Amino acid sequence: MRHRMRGRKLGRNASHRKAMFKNMAVSLIKTVRIDEDAENAPKIPGRITTTVPKAKELRPFMEKLITIAKKAKPHTENAAQFGTTAEKNTSEWKAWRESEQWNQWNQAMAPSLSYRRRAFAELRDNDAVDILFNELADRFEERTGGYTRIVRLATVRLGDAGAQAIIEFVGERDRVKPKKRSATLEPTSAAGTKAEVAEQPAESEVAESQVEATDAGETEAEEKEG
Repeated sequence: MRHRMRGRKLGRNASHRKAMFKNMAVSLIKTVRIDEDAENAPKIPGRITTTVPKAKELRPFMEKLITIAKKAKPHTENAAQFGTTAEKNTSEWKAWRESEQWNQWNQAMAPSLSYRRRAFAELRDNDAVDILFNELADRFEERTGGYTRIVRLATVRLGDAGAQAIIEFVGERDRVKPKKRSATLEPTSAAGTKAEVAEQPAESEVAESQVEATDAGETEAEEKEG
């Protein structure tokens, strides 16, 4: 039986794979905020290059993190009504901390903080967690799944000729397929043709009207002669 065969080993043990996916996820998330002055800054936001097997294993790991961030968003919005804009340790902030409003904020915010702790346990990076919950959760609020895509590259990796691919967040640089033109007539022209056909009288009706007119003319002529 094929026990313990799920997923790719990638030539690493369990702890090494977990650390590798954590570092790759942090790198992918941090590319959303590009600091142009930083050394080795990525050229395109929300994209990293890796091998095809690694990208396929990173994709479900990354999408589960985005799902966690999306679950925290309603709780954060609900807690905002009980919050305050005062700076920490000021007299206004201390008064809010001692009021009943703080208890309401604390209860409403507790599920969101729990989701943040779960994400931090996977990433161990505060900046990545902040980008995940404050930017990516808003970007994919209306999307039910499929937050990343994998695109294979034609070039191989130097050294071992491994197949390369890019993994990036969807929503930017998306391709729109052009609509194919149908071979049927346009509705307006078809409707106009039908209307024209309906307005034209049938040949039998034209012949009957001509016969009736001829009979009426002959009757008038006989009356005049008589």
